[in-house]
Parts: sequence; C-alpha cells; structure tokens
Amino acid sequence: MPTEHQWITTPVTAGLLRGFVDLEATPRGLLPHRLTARARQQIPDDQLAMAEAQPSGVRLAFRTRATTIELDTLPTKRVYQGFPAPPDGVYDLLINGRLAAQASVPEGNVRTVTNMFTQTSVLAEGPSGTARFADLPEGEKNIEIWLPHTEITELIALRTDAPAEQTPPSGRRTWLHHGSSISHGSNAGHPTAIWPALAAAEGGAELVNLGFGGSALLDPFTARAMRDIPADLISVKIGINIVNSDVMRLRAFTPAVHGFLDTVREGHPTTPLLVVSAILCPVQEDTPGPLAPDFEGGTLRFKATGDPAERSAGRLTLNVIRDELARIVEQRSADDPNLHYLDGRDLYGEADYAELPLPDEVHPDPAGHRRIADNFARLAFGDGGPFATKTG
Repeated sequence: MPTEHQWITTPVTAGLLRGFVDLEATPRGLLPHRLTARARQQIPDDQLAMAEAQPSGVRLAFRTRATTIELDTLPTKRVYQGFPAPPDGVYDLLINGRLAAQASVPEGNVRTVTNMFTQTSVLAEGPSGTARFADLPEGEKNIEIWLPHTEITELIALRTDAPAEQTPPSGRRTWLHHGSSISHGSNAGHPTAIWPALAAAEGGAELVNLGFGGSALLDPFTARAMRDIPADLISVKIGINIVNSDVMRLRAFTPAVHGFLDTVREGHPTTPLLVVSAILCPVQEDTPGPLAPDFEGGTLRFKATGDPAERSAGRLTLNVIRDELARIVEQRSADDPNLHYLDGRDLYGEADYAELPLPDEVHPDPAGHRRIADNFARLAFGDGGPFATKTG
C-alpha cells in the first residue's frame, strides 16, 4: 500500500463526472443529482426525491497510470423496515471500457422506510467510507468508476498513486433516457449491469439515465429538465408506473403524453426521440392498479388490485397504454419524422417471461436486464433503428 506522502488527491469536480444533471455542494463534498435544482423544488414526494439522488448511470472518468485508487464517499443506504438490509452498493471500476474491479463502502447513513405505501422514512446518520481499488494494471489507462445505482452517494475525495487527468470528450453521442425502476436498475447486480448501461455500451453512446424508481409519471418538471439537457438521442419509457400507481385515467393520460413530448421537443426539435411502452408484466397487462405488495409465502411479490371491468370507464392497463402510445406516435410522426415508437414487449415479451420470469412479477433479474439491453441495442442502435448511426 502506498505511504501517505505518495498519494495524489484530485478534487472531484464536474469535469471528472459523467451522467449527472446537477451537482449539489454539501458540507463534505459533492452530491450528484439526476434532476435540475428547479425540478427538485417541485418534487411532491419522498420516493422521487430519493430516486433522483441515487446516481444510476453517474460515473467518474479520468486518465491515469495509477495502480491504486481510493474514493471517499458518504453513502445513504435504503432499507425497508421488517426486511433484511440489502447488500452494500457496488462501485464498478472500468479500464478502457471493461469492468476490471469492484468495491463497496459498508459505512454511511441508513434511511429506513417504515411504510412501503407512503415511503415514510427515518434517517440514521453514519460515517463516510472508502471504495478502494488496488493492484490495477501498470501504464496509462482510461478509468471510469460507476457509482452504486441505488445508493445516494456524496463524493468526498479521490486519491491515486499517480496523477489523474480529465479525459477529453469521447466523441460518442449522448443518449438521454427516462423510465421507471427497471430503467433505474432494480434487481441489477451492479451499476454497469442495469439495462440502459449495457445498451449504451453496445450502442457506443454516453448514457444520461433518468430512470427513477416508481416515478416515471409524465411529470412536467421532468419533461422540462429533459428539454434543457444536451442530448443526441432521447428515449422515454412510459406505462408501468402510471398503471401500478393508478394516478390517471385515459382522459388525462393522452394530453399528458402530448404535453410531455411537446416540452421535450421545445429543446430538441429534431433529435431522434423514441417512445417505449412497458415490457411484459402479466399482473398489469389487463388489470388496472394500484399495485400492492404480496408477502404470501415469505417472498415479496406484487399484485394488481384493480377491476378489469373498469377499463371501459378509462382505467388504465398496460395494453390500454400501449395502444394509446402507438396511436399518439403515429399521429404525431406525420409532422415529426424523428419520433418513433417501440413496443416494450419486443424488449421482453412472453417468450422472455417463460425463460426469465420476473422474480417479483414486476422487475427483471440480472439476466432479464441483459435480455432487455440486447434487444434494445439491436432494435434502437442497430441497422434501421431510430438511433442507428447515419452514414452517407
């Protein structure tokens, strides 16, 4: 281990970070956010406030000859009262784009959610800790450290045993994606294994991930944030949270989608914009929400509690939303040739569910994330896809 005088401390600044939208100065360091400060002032619940501060897709990027790297952070971990604490968040270290090492920080704050429905919680403060990566290869290399995707992470200090420099822009296109907990990374094993990160790697894009657990609800402040974030490619995954929280009827849903897309288009009038519906979720395909936890058998699963007969009165299901999204995109694309639609069942459908069932009936497992990523990369970034690199 290097002695104290051999360490080089590099200030953590915006220039060292990728995938964030805003940085908040804290008494200890910097807290990355995935919504703008203005948007955060309009957040109506603790669920989204917590989700947007969890740095899914946020990473440090620098060039160095270092063989030992330490990152001091203050994590805030989330646990649910009555359930075992989840494993500590994982920090993925990539060398020249390939996963080379992982670490965790066991210390930190702990936020205990005492009510799963209201997301009421209490915070117990704890100390900061260090993610340490040792025995890295010699020589100059590009480093990325992806932060834990479900663990709020204040960045305090970066130490290396050789100088660290900002990496120049990659030249890759920036992909701005908004979605639900599946896009956020629920059930993925580590931050570069969430499906948007995997798809971005396959598509050669720089990811800015606005996947917010439980909170893809067509919020106008999210649309305004997306309007103002630089992007070369944009996707919006709509459906599952609107159904499982039962927040709308069809009469409100249709103009909300139009309004969301109108706002995004104010800042990105010709950017390829892909509207994606929900992946297959059998419990919500034809049954309205709200969704409720089901602990029968000692395992957390989810079930829909609405009445399918009320679809005729405007209650929303995934099939209703898919049909409406396809209709909206077809209508708008007559004047917007860069607007596209992708049925989420083409990412994960009946055959995928039979092979890789959803463990809790809503969220895919790690293999499911890989399946969704592979299909998205093929359909969106592949030849003929809306995100395909144009030539000629």
